[in-house]
This record gives sequence, C-alpha cells and structure tokens, in this order.
Amino acid sequence: DKVLAELIEPYELRAAKLLEFLQDVQPSLRYDIVPLADPYGPSVTDPDLQCLVVSEETRKGGEAVNKRRLENGLPELALYEILLMKDPDHSQNEEEKISSSSLRQRLLGTLLRPPRQDPALPSHPYVIGLTGGTGSGKTSIARLLGHLGAFIIDADKLGHTVYSSGGPAYEQVVATFGAEILNQDGTINRRVLGAKVFGNQEKLKSLTDIVWPEIAQMVKEQIKEAAARGNRWLSMTTQSPLS
Repeated sequence: DKVLAELIEPYELRAAKLLEFLQDVQPSLRYDIVPLADPYGPSVTDPDLQCLVVSEETRKGGEAVNKRRLENGLPELALYEILLMKDPDHSQNEEEKISSSSLRQRLLGTLLRPPRQDPALPSHPYVIGLTGGTGSGKTSIARLLGHLGAFIIDADKLGHTVYSSGGPAYEQVVATFGAEILNQDGTINRRVLGAKVFGNQEKLKSLTDIVWPEIAQMVKEQIKEAAARGNRWLSMTTQSPLS
C-alpha cells in the first residue's frame, strides 16, 4: 500500500545501499540487516536485543513490540526516540518530513533507465503508451504530447469504432451477446453490453477476445500512417473498449 510502490527498489539493492551507508558512518560496528516479513521481525523473538530506535510516528509500534516480548517471556527493550528530519524542499502535496514517498513522487516523469532497443521494432516512429483508469490524466498528457508534435492514437475511440454498425467486430459481438444489446436503430448499446460483461470475467474475456485484436490491427494501421506522414514519435492512450 506504499505510494508508487512500483518505483520501490528491490530489497537486495536497498539492503546493499543501507549497509554501504552504515559502514561509511561507523565501519567498526557489526551490522545484521534482515528483511521484515511482518510488523515485528526479530524484535519480539531475539533475546540479545536491548534497544529499539523509534520515531515519534513509530513509538506506538515500539510499545507493541515490548508487549509481545513480555508475552514471549523476554525483557522489554529500551525505546530510543529520535526526531523526524524536516524536508525544507517539500512541496505542498508532499510530507513535511524527509520521506521516501515524496522522493518517489519526484521521480515521476524521470527516465529511470535507457529505452530498450528492440531489433524487431522500427526506430521510427517511437511509440509511447498511456494507460490508466478514469481521471488518471491520460487525456491531458496526450494533449500535451500532441502540442509537442506527437501523432495521437486514441484506442478508446478505436474500441468504439470496431463494434459500431459496420465495424469489424460488430457482427461477432451481436452474435455472442444477443440482439438485446442493440438499440432500435441497430447500434450496440454500450451500457447494456457493459452490464452483461462487467462483473463477469468469462463474458468480459469473450468481449475483449473479439474487440482487442481488431483494435490492435487498427493501431498498427495508424502507426503505419504516422510513419508515412514522417512523424518521428506517437502517443497511444487506452483504457477499456466500453469506456
């Protein structure tokens, strides 16, 4: 449940960086770094521990540790409370303390690693995919990229096109889900279709198995169009074939 958990570095890398820092601070001490698979770790079972460093935010956690130690027949640990360091550069939307969550937020928009070169893909146009739920900012980012010269492909609109009357997926969608999904004019009622598939994984897969390959084909055609027009890069946004 961490903020931007996908940007958290692997445990092994974080442990190595921590050890390097601790050895720089005091190389003569022995450090034992262990992963925490639960809120307590070895603090409630190790009889050799004498002190637990806490902050004003985690003091209650330290008290919970001592309660568990007493239940396990171990002596309480001395709780040494440290002050939280304030971050003078924090923004209005970030925490006042120095926080890894704030640091991860600042990584947004940063290239974390060089783009991987895939010999099977043409060098141009360079394709950027935008995905996310409603309100996540896809439209705003696509508009910004468009102002910068990107060729925009809206996969949501393509999704509507493929099962519109005469679209490549229309007949198969109607055959699969029945004439009750049709409006009086013969067009597919997306709300009725959505009520059939959302909440039913099997029916939703049936729909996506029909629609997504057709969308993918239309995307490929638009990428070829962008390349023919000389566009060096393009942006593609997607959410759901029924959004």
